[in-house]
Amino acid sequence: MRLGFKFASQSNTFFTHSSLPPAFPPSFPYFPSLSKNFTFSGKKKLSLWVQRVGYKTETQLSDKMESGNPTEQLIRNLYPPIEPYSTGFLKVSDVHTIYWEQSGNPDGHPVVFLHGGPGGGTSPSNRRFFDPEFYRIILFDQRGAGKSTPHACLENNTTWDLIDDIEKLREHLKIPEWQVFGGSWGSTLALAYSESHPDKVTGLVLRGIFLLRKKEIDWFYEGGAAAIYPDAWEPFRDLIPEKERESFITAYHRRLNSEDLEIQYAAARAWTKWEMMTAHLLPNDENIKRGDDDYFSLAFARIENHYFVNKGFFPSDSFLLDNVDKIRHINTTIVQGRYDVCCPMMSAWDLHKAFPEADFKVVPNAGHSVNEPGIAAELVAANEKLKSLAKKNKP
Repeated sequence: MRLGFKFASQSNTFFTHSSLPPAFPPSFPYFPSLSKNFTFSGKKKLSLWVQRVGYKTETQLSDKMESGNPTEQLIRNLYPPIEPYSTGFLKVSDVHTIYWEQSGNPDGHPVVFLHGGPGGGTSPSNRRFFDPEFYRIILFDQRGAGKSTPHACLENNTTWDLIDDIEKLREHLKIPEWQVFGGSWGSTLALAYSESHPDKVTGLVLRGIFLLRKKEIDWFYEGGAAAIYPDAWEPFRDLIPEKERESFITAYHRRLNSEDLEIQYAAARAWTKWEMMTAHLLPNDENIKRGDDDYFSLAFARIENHYFVNKGFFPSDSFLLDNVDKIRHINTTIVQGRYDVCCPMMSAWDLHKAFPEADFKVVPNAGHSVNEPGIAAELVAANEKLKSLAKKNKP
């Protein structure tokens, strides 16, 4: 039986009785049923014990426990920038060709990075979440995004097409199975891919959970998030005449598919800036400026809107939650910013409740972006944990 307790601390650390080291003081009231008044005195006692046995913080202790090796501490810092050792283009249909790259260790444990949006594309910084000495790091741009061609193309561009592309890329690179890493829309695609091909997935790291349900779309694009960011919402709203505001998703769909390219660009800029202005807990000017890049914005806005109008091409609103049983055996970590406005925590919480076997990490001082320090630290740590498990299970 696993008994556990949680401290109200910034690290959101969770300890289980089965994972506590033998040196843990037996008099410590770590069973909630034995301590109704579990207050500062208990935390102070743990803190003193942590320091006495050589750990600087409870987070550091938790990292050692989660790694599966009490002498090994999980790394939480981003790795240094690296360059790919191979790149290429893979023709995946009569219409689409996708860009891919590999970095890190050519003989390492393969991991595929699934970018957000859809339509966001990859960036060099995405390689830094993984130990380049251990991981064979595969990045690719999904249909119509980044360096993939044709740019911003919606033809034959569905979730199921992307899942097929992931499999084609895996086979092209001669990879039997791989770890899957995805955030925001990347978490949607990671879940959909893993539920379709659970035998090909060695581990999952998910961030900023997006299940593409109607209530999530309505929250962000139909006025819910405007209660928190009214200043960012008004330019997004004001592009659409009042008579068309019954559905902003539909109104933007018309403009993003207009025959007039300038109308497309104007809608794409407004759509992209709204998301970029709300993606960080604290405003990030560099991120917001991406909304002024017509090339990036057009793919980002057109493809996102295309998927949202079509409800992710899923057969039901709860499709991803309904199929969690297929991936319950996969080692998984869920990382969620407490103040994520783009993909609010209700979705991560729903996934956590449906999939309690997964590690659930709530970052108390973060919004949505993968680049926020607390989120980046938890993602690196999650990859380090899977690295330790892979080493342990290696024949």
